Amino acid sequence: MKTLTINRQQRELDSPDDTPLLWVLRDELGLTGTKYGCGKALCGVCTVLVDGAPRRACITPLAALDKHAVTTIEGADSKVARAVIEAWTALDVAQCGYCQSGQIMAATALLESNRRPSDADINAAMDAILCRCATYVRIRAAIHAAAEALA
Repeated sequence: MKTLTINRQQRELDSPDDTPLLWVLRDELGLTGTKYGCGKALCGVCTVLVDGAPRRACITPLAALDKHAVTTIEGADSKVARAVIEAWTALDVAQCGYCQSGQIMAATALLESNRRPSDADINAAMDAILCRCATYVRIRAAIHAAAEALA
């Protein structure tokens, strides 16, 4: 039995240590906001925060999470996360929406560390998360809008 902190709650898990976090979130805990994309950490759709830093849930084994805090889109309720989600909604960023939880988590991590990101900062932080609808212009605008709301 392993105990992890997920969305600020202690959770008891029976999965083997090599089980990817994504399957624990979705199948054991019913937290389906984190999506499966490529399963190889190439698309970023499954991005969650581990101690505030973006991490691909599809390749992160449970054994790597001992004493670390995991935040999923369901637990994204910090001041920064709320500003990001509000900007996402106001600017109608999502098209198909499949990658959006990963995008929002990465944007939240960016704004937690840099409240005034440049376009280059945003591109660097977000370029590993693929959006098959190519809403990158709206994603960048939403991050700038969230940064302005937080100023």
